[in-house]
Amino acid sequence: MSKSPSHTRAFLLLGLVMLFWAGNSITGRAVRDDIPPFTLAFGRWLIAVLILLPFAARQAWVERAAIVAGWRWISALGFLGIVCFNSFVYSGLHHTSAANALLLQASIPALVLVLDRMIFGTRAGVLHQAGVALSTIGVVAIVFRGDVSALATLRLGIGDALVLCGVVVWGLYTVLLRKRPPIAPASFLLMVFLIGAVVMAPLAAWEAAQGLTVAWSPKVLAAFLYVGIFPSVLAYFIYNAATVQLGAARAGQAITLMPLFGALLSALLLGERLEGYHFLGIALILAGIVLSAAELMRRRSV
Repeated sequence: MSKSPSHTRAFLLLGLVMLFWAGNSITGRAVRDDIPPFTLAFGRWLIAVLILLPFAARQAWVERAAIVAGWRWISALGFLGIVCFNSFVYSGLHHTSAANALLLQASIPALVLVLDRMIFGTRAGVLHQAGVALSTIGVVAIVFRGDVSALATLRLGIGDALVLCGVVVWGLYTVLLRKRPPIAPASFLLMVFLIGAVVMAPLAAWEAAQGLTVAWSPKVLAAFLYVGIFPSVLAYFIYNAATVQLGAARAGQAITLMPLFGALLSALLLGERLEGYHFLGIALILAGIVLSAAELMRRRSV
């Protein structure tokens, strides 16, 4: 039980990560007509690399032998969590509604449970499974405005397929983080962000060649800075550390907080009214996370 304060802190910090990532989704949707998706992803990772470089370059050089030895897992994690996930989601947001995207991303915690069991044989406790189910119901309540009959009208298209691909690769990234080589977090992030920037560069150039250019404005510049700093450098540091500390399944469950923060940000920034179904969804999501945390504390005390 001596570790419980640090676990509580990890859960709270994951909430901050989801706030940043909810802002990332809102930003990606808001500038979809101003920034092509691959260009937005390239700018995001280039800014993240430039921010990390002064702090992580020396340590990465010291750890170069471990980096070379672990290049396969670094490349795999960078490809999954940096290149594929963000490309799929940014592209999907050009073709689908925020409601559909949030609902599909809400399947990540359950998918992580399944993948963790399939790949590493990790068994989730009953309380944790119940917590994931409860949080997912909370997400559905928010996305469908408390109207269960709206499920019958759900239509999935190309944008939803792209987001779903992103969901799968993020589940794999979360589960496989335990294979990260034993290097400093800053060194690891610098390497995977570099992979993201290098891979996205030719795709951004292809968009430019197709005539898809950036409509520069203060809003667009602010969008690039936001996605490069908060949902990238800060959020990935915290998420990776929390996944190591809490395990893939519990860290993945925090994804259910994204629609909660999305609703709160919409009310704060866009003046949208919070309805009763918002508060119902918030209560269910938080109750599910509390159940999962209780399962973790119970196991630690045994």
